[in-house]
Amino acid sequence: MESVVTGGVLLSELPEAELEHIANEEIDFLPESFVDKMDGLLEKVGTQVAPAMENEMQGAPTNAFRLASNLQASPLGGLGYLRLGEDGRLYLAAKSEHYHTPYGHNFPGYRLIDNARKLGITNATHNNTRGFITRLLERELVRTVNGLTREESEPLEEVLDSRQPHVLNRVINLETGTLACEAAMKMMLSRFYKLEDTFPEPRYKGRIPVFFVMADYDGGTKANYHGTTVLAQTLRGMWPEMYGKMREAGIFESCPIRINDIEDFKAKFEKYNKPPYKVAGFLHEIVLMNYGGIRLAQSFLEKAYELCHRNDTPVMCDEIQSCMWYPGMYLFRAYGLNPDFVVIGKGFPGGQYPASRIITTAEMDTLNQFGALVTNGQQELASLAYLITMKFAEENGPYIQEMGRYYEERLAALAETHPSFIAAIEGKGHLSTLFFREADQVKAFTESLGRQCIDISAQTYKAKCPPAALTKPPIIATKRMIDFLVAKMDETLINLSAAD
Repeated sequence: MESVVTGGVLLSELPEAELEHIANEEIDFLPESFVDKMDGLLEKVGTQVAPAMENEMQGAPTNAFRLASNLQASPLGGLGYLRLGEDGRLYLAAKSEHYHTPYGHNFPGYRLIDNARKLGITNATHNNTRGFITRLLERELVRTVNGLTREESEPLEEVLDSRQPHVLNRVINLETGTLACEAAMKMMLSRFYKLEDTFPEPRYKGRIPVFFVMADYDGGTKANYHGTTVLAQTLRGMWPEMYGKMREAGIFESCPIRINDIEDFKAKFEKYNKPPYKVAGFLHEIVLMNYGGIRLAQSFLEKAYELCHRNDTPVMCDEIQSCMWYPGMYLFRAYGLNPDFVVIGKGFPGGQYPASRIITTAEMDTLNQFGALVTNGQQELASLAYLITMKFAEENGPYIQEMGRYYEERLAALAETHPSFIAAIEGKGHLSTLFFREADQVKAFTESLGRQCIDISAQTYKAKCPPAALTKPPIIATKRMIDFLVAKMDETLINLSAAD
């Protein structure tokens, strides 16, 4: 900060004393007044609290985006778990704005980003000039992903220097979870194909790489989701003709594994881990938020990891959905797993910037700089958003755990009260879903809540997946907010029952 202030004296119009004040200002990340204000406005959710915006400008969306648009709910402002829509009504962000705002809107802790701007800290840099904040973040990610405390500096240095398998100590800074997942897939493929002609012969040259992914209940690949690149989409059944040609040519294959079925995993591993094939990698989420929020069992993953590690098969844990919503920030640590790749994003920058990261090992560090690269991936203020989010999460792990447990309990009680509608509660903690007995029921349920400005969504289009209502309250949610949300769910189910 001394260097920043010295530079600011030269480059800005602010006097040194003011720059020093900004540099040393202490920020209360979540003042009680902020929480009280959120909770005090809960009863106004669904009501008109401001004049509707008189502007019907549509932008220039594609047809698909136009059909999916709900512009009246577009944000004019927000406060924590509340959003002010263009229609002037107050909305409850019960899905954390599709999972990327764990601290809701206008989290006070992000004032540090504003202060960084005032000091002249720039956001834009380049891959070859990664700034101090980004370099600090990389160390913090390695520290936290290995479960080390801030005081364990010597163990952190040992981790950073390690070349042992399954020790996570490499970070690539990217912009989206899609690109981070693709980086892992490319590192897996580099064991079969050269990235460039100058590279050494791959370890498994001549073998057909087979990616293991989670299957849907129809036996297909619709349950897995690891981004929107062509490679990731082919793994989940998209581009079927193109994938079919690549499979016929022996370029690669996608193999679906039945959910939580270790015997299916073993049988397919036995088939595909010998010539002409080789299991290239196992890619998984822990909570399948794109397939009803189904949660993979810890015992299943433990046994799958053991088999993969014994047979030189790397594992990618996709934490894009689950990162930051659990104590310790990484759900795989709560499961006691040791993946070769951890993909994070969404929750970590708190909705402030598009910023994802892939954390991997020395053994999997196989690409050159251009193998997995984004020019804007090293943004300094995006890295600061990460550090702020991580600091708050580390300090408030017990609260996060308690609210997740409380939300699960309230949903379980709701399911017991309405057994004719709700078949089960799935997911874990804040990432919880409600399985309905009929698709029409969940559609009516979410549409009714939507009319009340409560933002949750229905998932009824996946192959043989139980019709589900997806939720994800921010981790700054209070008991009052959770009680309000569940009460609205209860009231809606009572009304639907009466209508039947």
